[in-house]
Amino acid sequence: MSAPEVGGPISLWRDRRFRRFWAGQSISEFGDRITELALPLIAVTALSASANQVAWLTALIWTPNLLAIILGAWVDRRVHKSRLMVLADLVRGAVLLSLPVAHLLDVVSLGQLYAVALLTGAAAVLFSTAYPPFFVHLVPRSSYVEANSKLSASRSVSHVAGPAVGGALVQALTAPVAVVVDALSYMASAVLIGRIPLGESPTGMDGAAVPSLLRRAREGMAFVWRHPVLRAGLCCAVTVNFFTFVAGSGLMVLFASRVLGLSAGVVGLALGVGSTGALLGAILAPRISRRIGVGRSIAVGAVLFPAPIAIAAGAGGPLWARAGVLAAAEFLSGVGVMLFDVNLNSLQTSVIPDGMRSRVAGAFSTVNYGIRPIGAIVGGLLATAFDLRATLLIGAAGGMLSLLWLLASPIPRIRSLAQDEMAAPCGDTDPDIRPTPC
Repeated sequence: MSAPEVGGPISLWRDRRFRRFWAGQSISEFGDRITELALPLIAVTALSASANQVAWLTALIWTPNLLAIILGAWVDRRVHKSRLMVLADLVRGAVLLSLPVAHLLDVVSLGQLYAVALLTGAAAVLFSTAYPPFFVHLVPRSSYVEANSKLSASRSVSHVAGPAVGGALVQALTAPVAVVVDALSYMASAVLIGRIPLGESPTGMDGAAVPSLLRRAREGMAFVWRHPVLRAGLCCAVTVNFFTFVAGSGLMVLFASRVLGLSAGVVGLALGVGSTGALLGAILAPRISRRIGVGRSIAVGAVLFPAPIAIAAGAGGPLWARAGVLAAAEFLSGVGVMLFDVNLNSLQTSVIPDGMRSRVAGAFSTVNYGIRPIGAIVGGLLATAFDLRATLLIGAAGGMLSLLWLLASPIPRIRSLAQDEMAAPCGDTDPDIRPTPC
């Protein structure tokens, strides 16, 4: 059951519940940027960790996503998704607070950092699988794109300003103490979400026989694969994520430093300026989708996200030109990723039945996030076997191939979220899913 419509689209600026949630997410996003900087700095500066140990720290944050399909099946049987989101925020806040405490006691260890990475990653998966059903109870269907645009804009602003703020805090307070800010941001998010009045329906809790967790997880993946919109969306996202991680940010920074000869300060400035593209893309996504349609906006984003990597790979000339090309590539890529994410997330939200939302979110996370470390490893191998410029070109070309999944699907023909062709596929037998006429 979604949030009710009242006479067409409602301005979310006047929706107190959404404003409260948006504020909590915005605060949390800024806190995340601090931890993303502080965790590896603790490992490198305080514990003299090797490159391999730092890589494991990153990998452990993503590892819980491999079990997201199982966790999503469990979350779908819970009535109060908002309580699970509050729990996830509280767990992340408490786990992060252990770092400054250990720092004060002078007992910080690499094992503790690994545990923090794993536990915060697991809590993040719990939050993300509970989020989709919460979202549809909070936001009217006609406002999905606007809501995702606002949330993505906050995330983009955090990526533009967050690293600078985080760097200043780390320098002033030391990395372990700076993590307190992120811990407090999760506590604030938990308080704000907990205060949102939400009538959550007991989907799937009608007393009927409950299938096993594994069976429900399989049903979630099967539902995605049978649905032409969800299948194409997942295959497109997996393809573009794999190849953009082949040419990942680490290799891009290495390319800018070693091949383009840019200093760390110039690289940071170029990437910071480029990050404003994501903010602009998040703001413009609703307007563009109204102009050319939701499906075509997704298709444009699928190309515009990876294509600028090739522009960066061709950079040359004087210093200002090399830095300018890098900033322009990051800017265009940021616009593309927001066109892709805002519209695809809204489209997927509109086609998933309430009883499947967390299962589908879990299935997406397992496949889509699971492919990212593989892409990063392949990128490292390609850069070693060939060179950085060639690896970036491969990432750009492969990423643009993701468009083929969309062209063979109904997605490009979908103009708005109210169209009938977005219905669930025929033949569903899951008791939580309303049958679709054939």
